[in-house]
Amino acid sequence: MHQPVTERRVSSTGLSLNVREHSASGPGKEHLVLVHGYPDQQDMWDSVVDALDGAAFHIVTYDVRGAGGSDVPPSKDGYRTELLVEDLIAVVAATVPEGERVHLVGHDWGSVQLWDVVAAAGYDARLKGRLASFTSISGPPLDHVAHLSRNLQGRRLRMLNQAAHSWYVYAFHVPVIPEIVWTRQNTLVRKAMAALDRRAGHSHWGPELARNAANGLNLYRANMLRRMKGGAELRTDVPVQVVVPTQDKFVTDVLFDDLDQACSELTLVKIEAGHWVTRSHPRQVANLISAHVRAHAG
Repeated sequence: MHQPVTERRVSSTGLSLNVREHSASGPGKEHLVLVHGYPDQQDMWDSVVDALDGAAFHIVTYDVRGAGGSDVPPSKDGYRTELLVEDLIAVVAATVPEGERVHLVGHDWGSVQLWDVVAAAGYDARLKGRLASFTSISGPPLDHVAHLSRNLQGRRLRMLNQAAHSWYVYAFHVPVIPEIVWTRQNTLVRKAMAALDRRAGHSHWGPELARNAANGLNLYRANMLRRMKGGAELRTDVPVQVVVPTQDKFVTDVLFDDLDQACSELTLVKIEAGHWVTRSHPRQVANLISAHVRAHAG
């Protein structure tokens, strides 16, 4: 049984983030930080947190900038991935004792931004030696997606299929209209999203969905085009577990091709589930997280 949740505010690059500790830190406990994606807020982890062992793990979640109870950046540039990395660093500094290692878990855009974090662990002194493991769920690394887009040999048709699954990314770059759809047609959008992952349903999207979704459009607008131009190729020595839902309507398995060349230690696990596997299969997800954490504990 979990201890009462402790809620706090954490400052990061001029903004304040809403952070929850679902179990207390203590001797011998492993530290877990779970980061949600779009258009969710940290509540989406509740079922997974309930299935994790609060006596063994110190569990932390937070609302990413623009979502839930966290502050909203004043402009599109406030959603750049570099600032999302700073947010994670601030949360870890505020909740995990100095010198102790942390296990990261991300879903969707939470995973996308954490790929940048584990990559930064190779050169950022604040992260070196602090990351024990990373579990990625339905969120590929942007640098790797850019690499695959430049190297289509043997995967051209699969990448075209992924492009079709990514229709919303292009739609989100249209000015004004996506905001109108999210805010004025919210009920219809909820039903459409639920239809894409029927086992997860739509009850986990609370009353803040329209606001979270409209704000979070800037995650795509601030990052996708500029990051797809390419940069340094991904490389990390943090042990990575990639959870791939086989019925994901947004992310297909082609985006994880050749990922073993970027990760010195990689485990890939497929689950027969949709995109919101964290809601439809919380215990299975919790078991995978726990096994990966324990394999890299201490």
